[in-house]
Formats: sequence, structure tokens, C-alpha cells
Amino acid sequence: MNNNQHLNSRRKPDWLKIRLPQSSKYSDVHKIIEDNHLHTICTSGKCPNLGECWDRGTATLMILGDICTRACKFCAVKTGKPLPLDLNEPKKIARSVKSLNLKHVVLTSVDRDDLSDGGAQIWAETVSEIKKLNPLTTIETLIPDFNGAVDLINIVINSKPEVISHNLETVKRLTPQIRSRAKYQTSLEVIKQISDSGIISKSGIMVGLGETFHEVIDVMDDLRSVNCKVLTIGQYLQPTPKHADVIDYIHPDIFKEWKKIGTEKGFDFVESSPLVRSSYHAEKHILK
Repeated sequence: MNNNQHLNSRRKPDWLKIRLPQSSKYSDVHKIIEDNHLHTICTSGKCPNLGECWDRGTATLMILGDICTRACKFCAVKTGKPLPLDLNEPKKIARSVKSLNLKHVVLTSVDRDDLSDGGAQIWAETVSEIKKLNPLTTIETLIPDFNGAVDLINIVINSKPEVISHNLETVKRLTPQIRSRAKYQTSLEVIKQISDSGIISKSGIMVGLGETFHEVIDVMDDLRSVNCKVLTIGQYLQPTPKHADVIDYIHPDIFKEWKKIGTEKGFDFVESSPLVRSSYHAEKHILK
């Protein structure tokens, strides 16, 4: 297939049909999440891989509330003035991880530009409490950019999760249109700081926003230049009519080609297919 071949269509192709989870574990996990008033990207984002991930003992929990101070054009999370911090949240999350019997947990958060530390201390306390109560559970933190503040990023690094992820989200050219405040170069510097610490660094992008095949390869080169170890590539799907339009539905063969190229460039793991999301196969990314 030609590397520039995209499928331009307003109707979702067959390969993007989302199948609802059929897992026997789904109901149990969903009840625990609701009973503990947890925010999860798994459910709020209607992740197509939810049942598969929960069956493997992996879930993505969102901390620091569910109201973001930024308004990125791709993201369905609510935007506005966040509620006050819940200082008991780290312990609540740790107990919930135990109740869910998670082997691997991915933590993410809204951006909290309203806080002097961007929420870094809550991030670190959450990792610490999870490790204290669940010593066998491995942790990935999918962090915001903390406006590039090295000292704040170090607070998370020093809590020693197994993987720290920070998403570029899109190619360099489209970043100003798609991300409300974050800058491409700042994000690369965040990833470099993670890599330099010795912790596994990870990043992800969405495609179908109008990028070219070779711009995605440029992202790979930029990430490898800062020693990023894990890359995820998935199809962007428009959450609401107010969000950025889908420009292309990318054919699965193109995703396969990107996976091959990324592996050849030296990433330890490349997850690349239409329904891939940041936490897809997250538990595998600590094994190599």
C-alpha cells in the first residue's frame, strides 16, 4: 500500500467498530470503580480495549479530579475551574487498587495549572501509597508537562513508578492547533528528563488529524533522540462536534508499517493500530 494512502471518509470504516466489553470481570471492576467514586479514562473515554485490559488486571485511574484547566481540541475531559484537592485521594486510590486486585495500574490526571506544583505532590504520594499497600503492583504514570518545570517532574520521578509516560499527542506542525498550552519541544524535554533518570519513558500520538506519513516518522526520530523507549500510535476519534475534526481514517496497513519502522528505529515497544490508546498493553512495557 502507498505510504500516503489514507481513507478520507466521514463514515467510520469497519476496522473502527467498537465492540462493547463482554468480560465476566467487567461488572465487578465497574462496581468497585463506581462505589469508590473513581475517575477512569477506561470508562469516561469509552475505551474499546476496556474489557481486554481489565481481564489482564490493568486499569487506568485518573487523579486530581475530572476538571482540566486546559482545553485541548482532541480531549473530552471537562474544562473549567477544578474543585479543591482531595488530600485523602492517594490513600483512596491505593485501597481501590487493592480492591481491584490490579497487577498493573496506569495513573493519569487532568492538568492542574491552578496549583503551584501542578499536583506533583499528590502524584508522588499516590505512587507511594499504592506501592505501600500493593507491593507487587507495577505502576505507570501518564503525566502532564508541568509547564516543563524540572523540579516538579523530579517529584514524580523520585516516587519511582516503573514507567513514566508523557504524550506528544500529535506531530510538531499540528501541536499549536491541537494542544491548548503544551509545546512540542517542552514535551520532548520532559521525556528526555524521564529517560535520563533511568525510568522507562513512553509517549503516544493520535493520527488522522491531518498529519503526513513522514511527519509520524519525524516524531519517532524526535522521540528516539531523547531515548524514549515505548511508543503508542492510535486513530483519533472526534469526541463531540466541538472538537477537532477527523481528517483521515488511517488504514490498518499504515499502522503496521509505522510499527515496523518504529521497531527498526530502536523502540523497545511500538503499539500501533487503529484502536490503540495510551495504556494499551501497558503492563507489557516493563518487561523488556
